[in-house]
Amino acid sequence: MIHKYLVAFALLGSAASAVSAQTVRAGIEAWQQSDYARAVAIWRPLAEKGNADAAFNLGQAYRLGRGVPTNIAAATTWLQRAAAKGHVDAETTLGLLLFGNSDQAGGLKWLKAAAEKGEARALLVYGTALVNGDGVKRDPVLGYAYVSRAAAQGLAPAKETLAQLDQVLRLDVRKKGVAIAAAKAKATPPPKSKPVQPAKPVQVAAAKPVPKPLPAPAPAAPQAAASGAWRIQLGAFSQRGSAETLYRKLSGALGGRPPAYVAAGPVTRLQVGPYANRAAAQAACDALKGQACFPVPAK
Repeated sequence: MIHKYLVAFALLGSAASAVSAQTVRAGIEAWQQSDYARAVAIWRPLAEKGNADAAFNLGQAYRLGRGVPTNIAAATTWLQRAAAKGHVDAETTLGLLLFGNSDQAGGLKWLKAAAEKGEARALLVYGTALVNGDGVKRDPVLGYAYVSRAAAQGLAPAKETLAQLDQVLRLDVRKKGVAIAAAKAKATPPPKSKPVQPAKPVQVAAAKPVPKPLPAPAPAAPQAAASGAWRIQLGAFSQRGSAETLYRKLSGALGGRPPAYVAAGPVTRLQVGPYANRAAAQAACDALKGQACFPVPAK
């Protein structure tokens, strides 16, 4: 029907290593200077001692392959550790990661937790699932409420989704949703941004859940002969024409790889490929800065 769908202070006492007395903030500063290996070295002992922010950042490093080889299993483990402590960004990122790797139930579990805390991306994705009845019991009233809350926080894809919902949902459903949104927003204000959270890991190319058309980056060399068992998914749309429009905007940055318009109930998923392996697909996603994107197996 519509779019679907990406720090605390701590000290270690050992004098044996230069990183043993570092803080999460020190890791962030190293990351922002593109010294990813040092950032990971600082965060790892903190994460192992239970620091949720360090665990989240370490999970992001593994997911992005910066400072360490790309390792989705390791990323998932560290994000789970942070999410289990109630880290809202970890809940959101983990939910999107699992969702994008075909674990819909696991993804929605964490997205729901983050949405209940007012996280805009999670509100949008989980609200969309509620409207569509996709992996959860259909509840268009609550779904509209969640998408409304995301839109109220200024999330552009949520505003676009809300406009679509205004066209397909009855007025009484929307009014009930608005009332619920107001009550929930009052009871649970959206989480405040952490001033010391690393900008680059949090931007996670796949962490943005909903397609947001942007001007295409500089065209890459065509790869017409590419082959493989992976694609990248760039969004899900209530109308195929919207998927085609987004592909036209981004086709130059996708190296000439062809689109696949995959029907999934009332929506059309835009996928592009093929890519030789998951790492190549993830690299293509990372290159599309600001665009919702995650790797999927080609079916």
